[in-house]
Amino acid sequence: MSQAEAATVTADPLRDAEAQLLAPAALDEAGLEQVFSRLLRPGVDFADLYFQATRREAWVLEDGIIREGSYSVDCGVGARAVAGERTGFAYCDEIDLPGLLDAASAASAVARGGASRRLEPFRAASGHRLYGADDPLASLGADDKVALLHRAEAAARDVDPRIVHVVASLAGAHDTVLVAGSEGGWAADVRPLVRLNVSVLAAAGERRESGSAGGGGRYTYTRLVAPERVEAYAREAARQALVNLEAEEAPAGNLPVVLGPGWPGVLLHEAVGHGLEGDFNRKGTSAFSGRIGERVASPLCTVVDDGAMEERRGSLSIDDEGCPTQRSTLIEEGVLTGYMQDRQNAGLMGAPRTGNARRESYAHPPMPRMTNTYMLAGPHEPGEIIASVDRGLYAVHFGGGQVDITSGKFVFSASEAYWIENGRIQHPVKGATLIGNGPDVLTRVDMVGNDLELDSGIGVCGKEGQSVPVGVGQPTLKVDGMTVGGTQA
Repeated sequence: MSQAEAATVTADPLRDAEAQLLAPAALDEAGLEQVFSRLLRPGVDFADLYFQATRREAWVLEDGIIREGSYSVDCGVGARAVAGERTGFAYCDEIDLPGLLDAASAASAVARGGASRRLEPFRAASGHRLYGADDPLASLGADDKVALLHRAEAAARDVDPRIVHVVASLAGAHDTVLVAGSEGGWAADVRPLVRLNVSVLAAAGERRESGSAGGGGRYTYTRLVAPERVEAYAREAARQALVNLEAEEAPAGNLPVVLGPGWPGVLLHEAVGHGLEGDFNRKGTSAFSGRIGERVASPLCTVVDDGAMEERRGSLSIDDEGCPTQRSTLIEEGVLTGYMQDRQNAGLMGAPRTGNARRESYAHPPMPRMTNTYMLAGPHEPGEIIASVDRGLYAVHFGGGQVDITSGKFVFSASEAYWIENGRIQHPVKGATLIGNGPDVLTRVDMVGNDLELDSGIGVCGKEGQSVPVGVGQPTLKVDGMTVGGTQA
């Protein structure tokens, strides 16, 4: 953090959130007690209110022209009542007492009778602060934002005349949340988030290939304006596209696969991470259900989810139920040790909360979600891993993918990959897809590098129609056999 950003960490997010979210509506504890009196009908185990105010903007430069400049402001509150496995949820997009009372009445319809619950006295929850509270949108003027995008485009085009199309985008958000729970928790957070992305198209004759790169995190735009950072993203996007111009058709078959460090951790996120979220395991729909204490991966594999990393894209000072985030070990030396939990699923499973409750906005109920999920480093040198492969694939970057949580089966496309032969990287290949089963792939990991990297801050995760920012990462690792789909047999 810069000195200016570090200074904001000492600010009181609860005071700021109350001033922004409650004061304009003249809401006080007496008013909130009225709302909770409707939420806590007999049979309701717990209830909460999630207040949120968000400002967002996005800028898109395409081939030297600003094609998009958007700005939005949103504010509202979600009301939730939980009774066993049942959840009642309602929201209103204006923060006032009449709207809150209506939302509380709708949410509490989930109640089915039983003992009455009493609202605990409100008290501020303690927790860590992982990022500053400065507003990214105000950290840079409009002209400077446009100039930054032009600089990214120029840097990409300067790499090679074969770069024929460039799109540079900048996005920022400033999010203030306040969570009030029936068990007395009263927590708040002020969350900045920025991202810069560069996408290019390279052409040679009739052939066209693309590349993209970018990054960001929970800080202001000032971190992104450094010329070396902007130009590094632009050059990386151009490099990927130019590599793919030279790529040969990918082979097909069951082959050893080496996954590069950093962003390839998205495969771990999708193929394994979702299966370790508490709701899927409580319902018995995950390939990992009921397997705590069992060996589910190679002894070389230790997987963690850590929402308490400073300024990372997937980090939160508190989760969306007001619980401080933490580092949770999910798989330790191949043995399944735990799941990611929110309040409801933890209670039903008799497990501790892990600070993994997340929601897209006040208009969505929370659920257990990943934050920053990655595999820890191992004992092997990356060069040693490549040298161990006689014939196989080296996957450096991934595009889209699909996964079935119940079976663990996945399909991922490699956007940058290379053919390995006789222990050496030979040439780039295109059209490679990786097909497998997440739990099975983890058991086939036979080498793990000492070069752990986290992604640059670009991840977005979707689940049940909700999108949230996440982080992924891993060291170089080798899977001794995986189905590779390509065009050459």
